[in-house]
Amino acid sequence: MRRHKRLPSQLATDLGVSHVTVLRWLSGADIPSSRSCRKVAEYGGAAVETVLAAAGHLPEISEKESSKWPEFREYAHKKYPNELDEDMIIMVEDLIERRRAKKYALQKKRLGRRTVVIPK
Repeated sequence: MRRHKRLPSQLATDLGVSHVTVLRWLSGADIPSSRSCRKVAEYGGAAVETVLAAAGHLPEISEKESSKWPEFREYAHKKYPNELDEDMIIMVEDLIERRRAKKYALQKKRLGRRTVVIPK
């Protein structure tokens, strides 16, 4: 919105939604649907995944989490060089990812709805 120097009512018109809907997104009273997130991403020039994560539809992706994967893989190869093959390591990584997703869902449920940040 700020990037295009538009008012919320103008943004609503550009996205094809009502002015009240945009105000509810901005106030945190409601979150945009995944379809609206795609429109906001296109409008703002942001990655769809970033907008979906900001709206709470996807877990947030951070650089710190992704750097943990190689550490686990290296640890597994050093600690269990003969016991764990590549398939086992992938299975453990998948279990870790599922646990993180479950933890994220519980946190989201506790926090309730999140405020939507529209990319600049």
